[in-house]
Amino acid sequence: MKKQRRPPRRGARGGEGRPREGTREGAELEVSVERILPGGVGLAHADGQTVLVGLAAPGDRLRVRVERARGKTLFATLVEVLSPSPARVEPPCPYFGRCGGCDFQQLDYEAQLAAKSEIIRDCLRRVGHVEPPAEIVVTPSPAEWRYRSRARWQYDPRGGALGYYERGTHRVCDVAECPVAAPAVQGRLTRLREAARADELPAGAREFEAVEGDDGVALWPALEAGDERERTRLVAGERYRFDAGCFFQINHALLEPLVAAGLGDAAGQTALDLYCGVGLFTLPLARRFASVTGVEGHAAASAYARRNLADAGLTHASVETAHVGEWLAARAPSLPRPDFILLDPPRAGAEPETVRAILELRPPRLSYVSCDPATLARDLHALTAAGYRISTLRAFDMFPQTHHVETVVHLSSSYS
Repeated sequence: MKKQRRPPRRGARGGEGRPREGTREGAELEVSVERILPGGVGLAHADGQTVLVGLAAPGDRLRVRVERARGKTLFATLVEVLSPSPARVEPPCPYFGRCGGCDFQQLDYEAQLAAKSEIIRDCLRRVGHVEPPAEIVVTPSPAEWRYRSRARWQYDPRGGALGYYERGTHRVCDVAECPVAAPAVQGRLTRLREAARADELPAGAREFEAVEGDDGVALWPALEAGDERERTRLVAGERYRFDAGCFFQINHALLEPLVAAGLGDAAGQTALDLYCGVGLFTLPLARRFASVTGVEGHAAASAYARRNLADAGLTHASVETAHVGEWLAARAPSLPRPDFILLDPPRAGAEPETVRAILELRPPRLSYVSCDPATLARDLHALTAAGYRISTLRAFDMFPQTHHVETVVHLSSSYS
Protein backbone atom coordinates (compact mmCIF):
# COMPACT_ATOMS: atom_id res chain seq x y z
CA MET A 1 0.00 0.00 0.00
CA LYS A 2 1.26 3.38 -0.91
CA LYS A 3 2.46 5.23 2.17
CA GLN A 4 0.62 8.40 3.10
CA ARG A 5 2.78 11.46 2.53
CA ARG A 6 3.70 13.14 5.77
CA PRO A 7 3.34 16.91 6.21
CA PRO A 8 6.68 18.77 6.14
CA ARG A 9 8.49 18.86 9.46
CA ARG A 10 8.56 22.21 11.19
CA GLY A 11 11.70 23.94 10.00
CA ALA A 12 12.03 21.86 6.81
CA ARG A 13 11.88 23.31 3.30
CA GLY A 14 8.52 25.06 2.96
CA GLY A 15 8.03 25.11 6.73
CA GLU A 16 8.91 27.70 9.38
CA GLY A 17 12.09 28.32 11.30
CA ARG A 18 15.11 27.14 9.33
CA PRO A 19 15.94 29.27 6.27
CA ARG A 20 14.85 27.84 2.94
CA GLU A 21 17.26 25.91 0.75
CA GLY A 22 19.67 28.37 -0.83
CA THR A 23 19.46 30.87 2.01
CA ARG A 24 21.58 29.04 4.54
CA GLU A 25 24.69 30.62 5.95
CA GLY A 26 27.20 30.99 3.13
CA ALA A 27 24.60 30.96 0.35
CA GLU A 28 24.82 33.62 -2.36
CA LEU A 29 21.83 35.58 -3.64
CA GLU A 30 21.15 38.26 -6.23
CA VAL A 31 19.17 41.14 -4.76
CA SER A 32 18.02 44.67 -5.59
CA VAL A 33 18.51 47.25 -2.85
CA GLU A 34 15.39 49.27 -2.18
CA ARG A 35 16.52 51.81 0.39
CA ILE A 36 18.89 52.46 3.30
CA LEU A 37 17.67 51.57 6.80
CA PRO A 38 18.73 52.86 10.23
CA GLY A 39 22.18 51.50 10.93
CA GLY A 40 23.20 52.27 7.35
CA VAL A 41 22.31 48.87 5.88
CA GLY A 42 20.59 48.34 2.55
CA LEU A 43 17.16 46.69 2.44
CA ALA A 44 16.37 44.01 -0.15
CA HIS A 45 14.02 41.03 -0.45
CA ALA A 46 14.56 37.53 -1.82
CA ASP A 47 12.26 34.50 -1.81
CA GLY A 48 9.92 36.09 0.73
CA GLN A 49 12.72 36.99 3.11
CA THR A 50 14.22 40.31 4.14
CA VAL A 51 17.88 40.78 3.25
CA LEU A 52 20.05 43.37 5.01
CA VAL A 53 23.40 44.19 3.43
CA GLY A 54 26.00 46.77 4.35
CA LEU A 55 27.90 49.14 2.02
CA ALA A 56 24.98 49.21 -0.41
CA ALA A 57 23.35 52.01 -2.41
CA PRO A 58 19.61 52.29 -3.12
CA GLY A 59 19.05 50.96 -6.64
CA ASP A 60 22.04 48.58 -6.60
CA ARG A 61 21.73 45.11 -8.06
CA LEU A 62 24.10 42.98 -5.96
CA ARG A 63 25.38 39.50 -5.40
CA VAL A 64 25.51 38.98 -1.62
CA ARG A 65 26.57 36.20 0.73
CA VAL A 66 24.34 35.24 3.66
CA GLU A 67 26.34 35.43 6.89
CA ARG A 68 23.53 34.55 9.29
CA ALA A 69 19.76 34.21 9.43
CA ARG A 70 17.33 35.25 12.11
CA GLY A 71 13.78 34.18 11.37
CA LYS A 72 12.93 35.60 7.97
CA THR A 73 15.74 38.16 8.06
CA LEU A 74 19.02 37.40 6.35
CA PHE A 75 22.17 39.35 7.18
CA ALA A 76 24.47 39.45 4.19
CA THR A 77 27.74 40.90 2.94
CA LEU A 78 28.43 42.36 -0.47
CA VAL A 79 30.19 40.04 -2.92
CA GLU A 80 29.79 41.83 -6.25
CA VAL A 81 28.04 44.89 -7.66
CA LEU A 82 26.16 43.50 -10.67
CA SER A 83 24.49 46.76 -11.66
CA PRO A 84 25.40 49.92 -9.74
CA SER A 85 22.91 52.50 -8.53
CA PRO A 86 23.17 55.98 -10.08
CA ALA A 87 24.00 57.10 -6.53
CA ARG A 88 27.00 54.76 -6.24
CA VAL A 89 30.48 56.25 -6.45
CA GLU A 90 33.97 54.80 -6.14
CA PRO A 91 35.15 55.13 -2.51
CA PRO A 92 38.45 57.05 -2.41
CA CYS A 93 39.71 55.29 0.71
CA PRO A 94 41.71 52.09 0.07
CA TYR A 95 40.58 50.71 3.44
CA PHE A 96 36.85 51.19 2.80
CA GLY A 97 34.87 48.05 3.50
CA ARG A 98 37.55 46.69 5.84
CA CYS A 99 38.00 49.65 8.20
CA GLY A 100 35.02 50.10 10.50
CA GLY A 101 35.11 53.89 10.44
CA CYS A 102 33.06 54.83 7.35
CA ASP A 103 30.11 53.05 5.76
CA PHE A 104 28.71 55.64 3.30
CA GLN A 105 31.69 56.32 1.02
CA GLN A 106 29.93 54.31 -1.71
CA LEU A 107 27.17 56.97 -1.91
CA ASP A 108 27.41 60.35 -3.59
CA TYR A 109 26.91 63.18 -1.11
CA GLU A 110 23.32 64.00 -2.09
CA ALA A 111 22.40 60.35 -1.62
CA GLN A 112 24.06 60.35 1.81
CA LEU A 113 21.94 63.32 2.92
CA ALA A 114 18.77 61.76 1.50
CA ALA A 115 19.50 58.46 3.27
CA LYS A 116 19.99 60.23 6.60
CA SER A 117 16.71 62.09 6.19
CA GLU A 118 14.93 58.76 5.59
CA ILE A 119 16.71 57.13 8.53
CA ILE A 120 15.34 59.83 10.85
CA ARG A 121 11.87 59.49 9.31
CA ASP A 122 11.93 55.70 9.65
CA CYS A 123 12.99 55.82 13.31
CA LEU A 124 10.34 58.37 14.22
CA ARG A 125 7.62 56.23 12.69
CA ARG A 126 8.72 52.73 13.68
CA VAL A 127 10.39 53.37 17.04
CA GLY A 128 8.82 56.59 18.25
CA HIS A 129 5.33 56.10 16.77
CA VAL A 130 5.55 59.78 15.92
CA GLU A 131 4.51 61.23 12.58
CA PRO A 132 7.61 62.99 11.20
CA PRO A 133 7.58 66.41 9.56
CA ALA A 134 6.68 66.41 5.87
CA GLU A 135 10.24 67.43 5.03
CA ILE A 136 13.39 66.60 6.97
CA VAL A 137 16.29 68.66 5.68
CA VAL A 138 19.79 67.59 6.69
CA THR A 139 22.13 70.58 6.75
CA PRO A 140 25.20 69.51 4.76
CA SER A 141 28.70 69.68 6.12
CA PRO A 142 30.82 72.47 4.60
CA ALA A 143 33.51 69.80 4.18
CA GLU A 144 32.65 66.27 3.03
CA TRP A 145 36.24 65.12 3.71
CA ARG A 146 39.00 66.14 6.13
CA TYR A 147 36.45 67.37 8.66
CA ARG A 148 37.01 65.05 11.61
CA SER A 149 38.76 66.87 14.45
CA ARG A 150 38.78 63.87 16.81
CA ALA A 151 40.06 60.33 16.32
CA ARG A 152 40.64 57.18 18.36
CA TRP A 153 43.32 54.85 17.07
CA GLN A 154 44.13 51.29 18.13
CA TYR A 155 47.60 49.76 18.24
CA ASP A 156 48.40 46.07 17.91
CA PRO A 157 51.98 45.49 19.10
CA ARG A 158 52.07 41.94 17.75
CA GLY A 159 51.84 42.99 14.13
CA GLY A 160 52.59 46.67 14.50
CA ALA A 161 49.21 47.72 13.03
CA LEU A 162 48.00 51.20 13.98
CA GLY A 163 44.61 52.52 12.91
CA TYR A 164 40.92 51.75 13.44
CA TYR A 165 39.18 48.49 14.20
CA GLU A 166 38.16 46.43 11.21
CA ARG A 167 34.43 46.31 10.55
CA GLY A 168 32.65 44.13 13.10
CA THR A 169 35.87 42.94 14.77
CA HIS A 170 38.54 43.94 17.26
CA ARG A 171 41.30 43.40 14.73
CA VAL A 172 43.27 46.53 13.95
CA CYS A 173 43.13 47.83 10.39
CA ASP A 174 46.52 49.36 9.65
CA VAL A 175 45.70 52.83 8.31
CA ALA A 176 48.36 55.12 6.84
CA GLU A 177 46.00 57.91 5.80
CA CYS A 178 42.39 58.65 6.78
CA PRO A 179 40.49 60.81 4.26
CA VAL A 180 37.96 62.08 6.83
CA ALA A 181 40.58 63.14 9.41
CA ALA A 182 41.35 66.85 9.61
CA PRO A 183 44.84 67.58 8.26
CA ALA A 184 46.35 68.27 11.69
CA VAL A 185 44.81 65.06 13.09
CA GLN A 186 46.19 63.10 10.12
CA GLY A 187 49.57 64.62 10.94
CA ARG A 188 49.45 63.14 14.43
CA LEU A 189 48.56 59.72 12.98
CA THR A 190 51.56 59.93 10.66
CA ARG A 191 53.82 60.84 13.58
CA LEU A 192 52.43 57.99 15.69
CA ARG A 193 53.11 55.52 12.90
CA GLU A 194 56.70 56.77 12.67
CA ALA A 195 57.08 56.31 16.42
CA ALA A 196 55.61 52.81 16.22
CA ARG A 197 58.13 51.78 13.55
CA ALA A 198 60.94 53.20 15.71
CA ASP A 199 59.56 51.45 18.83
CA GLU A 200 59.06 54.84 20.52
CA LEU A 201 55.41 54.57 21.57
CA PRO A 202 54.57 54.98 25.27
CA ALA A 203 55.05 51.67 27.09
CA GLY A 204 51.88 49.59 27.15
CA ALA A 205 49.85 52.03 25.03
CA ARG A 206 47.17 50.25 22.99
CA GLU A 207 44.79 53.13 22.24
CA PHE A 208 45.33 56.80 21.39
CA GLU A 209 42.90 59.72 21.50
CA ALA A 210 43.56 62.83 19.42
CA VAL A 211 41.55 66.05 19.33
CA GLU A 212 42.15 69.27 17.45
CA GLY A 213 41.57 72.78 18.73
CA ASP A 214 42.32 76.21 17.35
CA ASP A 215 45.78 75.84 18.88
CA GLY A 216 46.83 72.41 17.64
CA VAL A 217 46.20 68.76 18.44
CA ALA A 218 46.14 67.15 21.89
CA LEU A 219 47.11 63.48 22.11
CA TRP A 220 46.62 60.97 24.90
CA PRO A 221 48.72 59.10 25.90
CA ALA A 222 51.24 61.80 25.12
CA LEU A 223 54.00 61.05 22.64
CA GLU A 224 55.83 64.36 22.82
CA ALA A 225 56.01 67.28 25.25
CA GLY A 226 52.82 69.33 25.10
CA ASP A 227 50.63 66.56 23.65
CA GLU A 228 48.61 66.32 26.86
CA ARG A 229 48.03 70.06 27.03
CA GLU A 230 44.43 71.26 26.81
CA ARG A 231 43.18 72.81 23.60
CA THR A 232 40.68 75.60 22.94
CA ARG A 233 38.02 76.29 20.33
CA LEU A 234 36.12 79.52 19.68
CA VAL A 235 32.45 78.90 18.81
CA ALA A 236 30.05 81.79 18.17
CA GLY A 237 32.10 84.06 20.40
CA GLU A 238 32.43 81.56 23.28
CA ARG A 239 35.82 80.05 24.15
CA TYR A 240 35.95 76.40 25.20
CA ARG A 241 38.80 74.49 26.81
CA PHE A 242 38.99 70.69 26.51
CA ASP A 243 41.52 67.90 26.12
CA ALA A 244 41.79 64.55 24.38
CA GLY A 245 39.98 62.76 27.20
CA CYS A 246 36.81 64.90 26.96
CA PHE A 247 34.05 64.72 24.40
CA PHE A 248 33.80 67.64 22.00
CA GLN A 249 31.89 67.60 18.70
CA ILE A 250 34.07 66.39 15.84
CA ASN A 251 32.83 68.59 12.97
CA HIS A 252 33.79 72.09 14.05
CA ALA A 253 32.48 73.73 10.87
CA LEU A 254 28.90 72.92 11.96
CA LEU A 255 29.24 73.84 15.63
CA GLU A 256 27.81 77.35 15.36
CA PRO A 257 24.60 76.36 13.52
CA LEU A 258 24.21 73.33 15.80
CA VAL A 259 24.38 75.49 18.94
CA ALA A 260 21.95 77.99 17.42
CA ALA A 261 19.52 75.19 16.60
CA GLY A 262 19.85 73.65 20.06
CA LEU A 263 18.91 76.92 21.78
CA GLY A 264 16.33 78.17 19.29
CA ASP A 265 14.68 81.26 20.75
CA ALA A 266 14.74 79.94 24.32
CA ALA A 267 15.15 82.51 27.11
CA GLY A 268 13.83 82.99 30.62
CA GLN A 269 14.65 82.52 34.28
CA THR A 270 15.89 78.95 34.74
CA ALA A 271 17.38 76.29 32.48
CA LEU A 272 18.93 72.84 32.86
CA ASP A 273 21.66 71.58 30.53
CA LEU A 274 21.80 67.78 30.88
CA TYR A 275 24.84 65.80 29.69
CA CYS A 276 26.50 69.19 29.32
CA GLY A 277 30.05 68.00 28.58
CA VAL A 278 32.52 70.90 28.62
CA GLY A 279 29.65 73.38 28.39
CA LEU A 280 29.04 73.73 24.63
CA PHE A 281 25.42 74.72 25.28
CA THR A 282 25.83 75.82 28.91
CA LEU A 283 27.67 79.04 28.08
CA PRO A 284 25.19 80.37 25.49
CA LEU A 285 22.29 79.31 27.74
CA ALA A 286 23.81 81.43 30.50
CA ARG A 287 23.62 84.43 28.15
CA ARG A 288 19.84 83.98 27.97
CA PHE A 289 18.74 82.67 31.35
CA ALA A 290 19.05 84.14 34.84
CA SER A 291 20.07 80.78 36.30
CA VAL A 292 21.54 77.73 34.52
CA THR A 293 22.57 74.35 35.95
CA GLY A 294 24.59 71.89 33.91
CA VAL A 295 24.89 68.22 34.83
CA GLU A 296 27.68 65.98 33.53
CA GLY A 297 28.89 62.59 34.74
CA HIS A 298 32.41 62.79 33.29
CA ALA A 299 34.49 64.51 35.97
CA ALA A 300 37.13 65.98 33.65
CA ALA A 301 34.48 67.35 31.26
CA SER A 302 32.47 68.93 34.06
CA ALA A 303 35.64 70.52 35.46
CA TYR A 304 36.28 72.08 32.05
CA ALA A 305 32.67 73.28 31.91
CA ARG A 306 33.15 75.11 35.23
CA ARG A 307 36.41 76.64 33.99
CA ASN A 308 34.80 77.70 30.72
CA LEU A 309 31.98 79.41 32.63
CA ALA A 310 34.48 81.14 34.91
CA ASP A 311 36.58 82.31 31.95
CA ALA A 312 33.44 83.83 30.45
CA GLY A 313 32.50 85.52 33.73
CA LEU A 314 29.16 83.69 33.85
CA THR A 315 28.75 83.39 37.60
CA HIS A 316 25.01 82.70 37.53
CA ALA A 317 25.58 79.24 36.01
CA SER A 318 26.90 76.15 37.77
CA VAL A 319 27.83 72.59 36.83
CA GLU A 320 27.18 69.42 38.85
CA THR A 321 29.42 66.38 38.45
CA ALA A 322 26.93 63.53 38.66
CA HIS A 323 25.23 60.75 36.74
CA VAL A 324 22.39 62.65 35.07
CA GLY A 325 19.63 60.15 35.80
CA GLU A 326 20.63 59.71 39.43
CA TRP A 327 21.01 63.46 40.01
CA LEU A 328 17.61 64.20 38.52
CA ALA A 329 15.91 61.36 40.38
CA ALA A 330 17.26 62.70 43.66
CA ARG A 331 16.70 66.39 42.94
CA ALA A 332 13.56 66.53 40.79
CA PRO A 333 11.10 66.52 43.74
CA SER A 334 12.71 69.64 45.21
CA LEU A 335 13.72 71.49 42.05
CA PRO A 336 11.62 74.44 40.87
CA ARG A 337 10.15 73.81 37.46
CA PRO A 338 12.68 75.01 34.85
CA ASP A 339 11.60 77.14 31.92
CA PHE A 340 13.75 75.11 29.56
CA ILE A 341 15.67 71.83 29.52
CA LEU A 342 18.30 70.99 26.93
CA LEU A 343 19.66 67.44 26.85
CA ASP A 344 22.49 66.15 24.68
CA PRO A 345 22.97 62.51 25.74
CA PRO A 346 25.44 59.99 24.33
CA ARG A 347 24.45 57.55 21.58
CA ALA A 348 22.58 55.34 24.05
CA GLY A 349 20.10 58.15 24.66
CA ALA A 350 18.67 59.33 27.95
CA GLU A 351 18.29 56.85 30.80
CA PRO A 352 14.69 55.94 31.77
CA GLU A 353 15.10 57.75 35.10
CA THR A 354 16.16 60.89 33.22
CA VAL A 355 13.02 60.85 31.08
CA ARG A 356 10.84 60.16 34.14
CA ALA A 357 12.39 63.07 36.03
CA ILE A 358 11.92 65.42 33.07
CA LEU A 359 8.25 64.48 32.98
CA GLU A 360 8.04 65.07 36.73
CA LEU A 361 9.60 68.54 36.34
CA ARG A 362 7.18 69.39 33.49
CA PRO A 363 9.19 72.12 31.75
CA PRO A 364 7.12 73.94 29.12
CA ARG A 365 9.93 73.59 26.56
CA LEU A 366 12.56 70.97 25.78
CA SER A 367 15.43 70.71 23.31
CA TYR A 368 16.79 67.21 22.58
CA VAL A 369 20.13 67.04 20.74
CA SER A 370 20.85 63.50 19.53
CA CYS A 371 23.49 61.63 17.52
CA ASP A 372 21.33 58.49 17.21
CA PRO A 373 17.88 58.66 15.56
CA ALA A 374 16.77 55.33 17.06
CA THR A 375 17.37 56.24 20.72
CA LEU A 376 16.04 59.74 20.03
CA ALA A 377 12.82 58.23 18.68
CA ARG A 378 12.56 55.90 21.68
CA ASP A 379 12.77 58.83 24.09
CA LEU A 380 10.44 60.98 21.99
CA HIS A 381 7.85 58.21 22.24
CA ALA A 382 7.84 58.56 26.03
CA LEU A 383 7.81 62.37 25.91
CA THR A 384 5.04 62.68 23.32
CA ALA A 385 2.94 60.05 25.11
CA ALA A 386 3.09 62.32 28.17
CA GLY A 387 1.79 65.36 26.30
CA TYR A 388 4.80 66.94 24.59
CA ARG A 389 4.57 67.85 20.93
CA ILE A 390 7.37 68.33 18.42
CA SER A 391 7.68 72.01 17.51
CA THR A 392 10.69 71.85 15.19
CA LEU A 393 13.15 69.23 13.94
CA ARG A 394 16.48 70.01 12.32
CA ALA A 395 19.29 67.70 11.29
CA PHE A 396 23.00 68.27 10.67
CA ASP A 397 25.50 66.13 8.80
CA MET A 398 28.17 66.15 11.49
CA PHE A 399 29.53 62.82 10.21
CA PRO A 400 29.90 62.73 6.38
CA GLN A 401 30.79 59.34 4.85
CA THR A 402 29.00 57.53 7.72
CA HIS A 403 25.33 56.78 8.41
CA HIS A 404 25.39 58.85 11.61
CA VAL A 405 23.48 62.13 11.80
CA GLU A 406 22.88 64.79 14.46
CA THR A 407 19.26 65.75 15.11
CA VAL A 408 17.84 68.62 17.16
CA VAL A 409 14.20 68.42 18.24
CA HIS A 410 12.34 71.15 20.12
CA LEU A 411 9.28 70.08 22.08
CA SER A 412 6.61 72.07 23.85
CA SER A 413 3.74 71.24 26.17
CA SER A 414 0.65 72.90 27.52
CA TYR A 415 1.78 72.56 31.15
CA SER A 416 0.94 75.62 33.19
